Amino acid sequence: MERMIIFCMLFFCSSTALTAAPHKIAKYKQLLKTIDRLEPIVKDKDVELLHTPENPVDECLFTAVTCFQKGTLKLQPESSQVNSTFTQTIKALKRFTFNNSGKQCESSCESYEKKTPREFLKSFAKLIQKVIRVDSSWVLSDILQTITDIII
Repeated sequence: MERMIIFCMLFFCSSTALTAAPHKIAKYKQLLKTIDRLEPIVKDKDVELLHTPENPVDECLFTAVTCFQKGTLKLQPESSQVNSTFTQTIKALKRFTFNNSGKQCESSCESYEKKTPREFLKSFAKLIQKVIRVDSSWVLSDILQTITDIII
């Protein structure tokens, strides 16, 4: 009987954690698609270079995402023909939220190298891919911790 209760608790905890993760992952994947849509329509010549976080440590992911969100406000459309698509895409990027891990990061936006808007967006996409990997590993670690807590 005791084993059955432990099994039921384990099943419930793991299924709850797994159903929460796909929503976040889907949100991040949608953000990647948004960045991909923006890249070909952004003006890349004769524009301000943007501070571009690259390879931030896990503690600095929130700061890096914030830097990218600030940088997207400085992007310009390549032409007036793509202006409405550009505006809608920028609005989608502004609505994106990322939870702060609570850890302190020593880096500021200004500490990162400046790059062209397209390089900026490529780095933003790489960062979101890293966030997806990190989030997935946190879910797995939460499940393993829950299993350990139940067994002990």
